[in-house]
Amino acid sequence: MGNTLEDLKNRRSIRSYKQEQIKEEELDAILEAGTFAPSGMGQQSVVMVVVQNKETIAKIERLNAKVLNDPAQKPFYGAPTVVNVLADKSKVTGVENGALVIGNLLLAAQALGIGSCYIYRAKEVFESAEGKELLERWGVKGDYLGVGHVLLGYPAGPAPKPAPRKKDYIIKVK
Repeated sequence: MGNTLEDLKNRRSIRSYKQEQIKEEELDAILEAGTFAPSGMGQQSVVMVVVQNKETIAKIERLNAKVLNDPAQKPFYGAPTVVNVLADKSKVTGVENGALVIGNLLLAAQALGIGSCYIYRAKEVFESAEGKELLERWGVKGDYLGVGHVLLGYPAGPAPKPAPRKKDYIIKVK
């Protein structure tokens, strides 16, 4: 594994992937990192649904593009793995917990040299009739809200360079 502070500084959204599927042990390590994200009152209210089936990924991608009102859009950039992060709606900190899980997934992927990208609009995707059908088909029981989709795969090219940080990012009050 890499250096945590360097991984935090260098992780970038990857928007072009090789079609080669990531190794099972890499995927398992990334998912395990997600399970160790902070969780309000330790409730572990998040569910991760991993999809590696091309047809199912294409369907979720189409639903995501529909939210953009641009059916030609390809917001999953050819990633071979999509982790759908869902939060239990009954938990006060469900969405925040989901965001923390996503952060852990992204950073674990970086540490392993796996490309990743956080794609929004999962809320709308899984509120749609087709999205609800997918959740039912996947056996997701309960009332869950889509927090985000995490794309995973081997980058097809170099990662973008970090943009300079804005000058007034930090305000210290002493």
